[in-house]
Amino acid sequence: MSPFLVDVAFTPAGPFSGREAMVECRLSVGCAASSVRECDLSAEERESQFMKRIVLAGGSGFLGKTLADYFQNNGYEVIILTRSPQTASPKIRGLQWNARDLGNWIFELEGAAAVINLAGRSANCRYSPANRELILESRVLSTRVLGAAISRCKEPPRVWLNSSTATIYQHTFGPAWAEDGVVGGTPEASDGFSVKVAHAWEQALHEARVPATRKVALRSAMVLGDRKNSVFPVLGNLARYGLGGKMGSGKQFVSWIHKTDFCRAIDWRIAHEEMAGAVNIASPNPLTNAEMMKQFRDHYRRRVGLPAAHWMLAIGAFFLRTETELVLKSRRVIPKRLLDSGFSFRFPNLKPALEDLAA
Repeated sequence: MSPFLVDVAFTPAGPFSGREAMVECRLSVGCAASSVRECDLSAEERESQFMKRIVLAGGSGFLGKTLADYFQNNGYEVIILTRSPQTASPKIRGLQWNARDLGNWIFELEGAAAVINLAGRSANCRYSPANRELILESRVLSTRVLGAAISRCKEPPRVWLNSSTATIYQHTFGPAWAEDGVVGGTPEASDGFSVKVAHAWEQALHEARVPATRKVALRSAMVLGDRKNSVFPVLGNLARYGLGGKMGSGKQFVSWIHKTDFCRAIDWRIAHEEMAGAVNIASPNPLTNAEMMKQFRDHYRRRVGLPAAHWMLAIGAFFLRTETELVLKSRRVIPKRLLDSGFSFRFPNLKPALEDLAA
């Protein structure tokens, strides 16, 4: 059978009108007897194949690798869309993408079980004008191009899970926010920019016209894991070396989730077709910064940890090229929709989570 050609064009819209880019791709796809998608497969065989594929956009970081391992171990083929593609195993393949433009990767979306978008420039940096632009654009434009790609699929993915953040909720020392909690910035927390990014990120998902694909916004808390770029080794080292005291007042709440429960919660959302919209991905038991650091010290058998006052954090953030908001904002969220749907956490409390990660 001869190859077919597809012409596509995409022009980003919205706050980046000054940097719009018209993207035109001519994509050629053949159908050979040795192809993974053979033309003579039955409908049942195609369904079986398609339902075993997960596409991870921006999946080369800590969370992407963690999810890739999880889904591979559960029998899925995993496609990672990344600027630096690698093939980690027969079931994990990397494909080139720049998180802005349509390309050959769009054919992997056809009939996929799910698309999970993790793309976005790290927020662990100084919020200079240039970094602010990169942080915002990397999230919004990657979401828009995925929406454009999904809208062109003949057999679109059944569900699209797009990253968001628990930072979208208002800084609070009061009751925990469920998914219907108050969203918005607070001058005390200096979180106006982060909340603006979260709103734009979710708005880009909301605006995507993909009627056959269920959309979920993942309002994720801090994920604890043992890979590079996870916060767990950082906090563990602080506790080990006598620096694991409270940060600032220590009264700010920390929402968190163990990497295993993070993966299981994503899998749960894929399987439960009635679940759409925003969902909190966090342990049901947030705790104060002071209590969290005490549990780290207890785990490493350190009685004392040097506390870090606000001014110390400000100096440290300057030299580490990051922002104090990441530590001082009080994020107190609970996963009400997950719990209401019957999800059971393996690590609802921090102590057993630390024991597992340090094992």
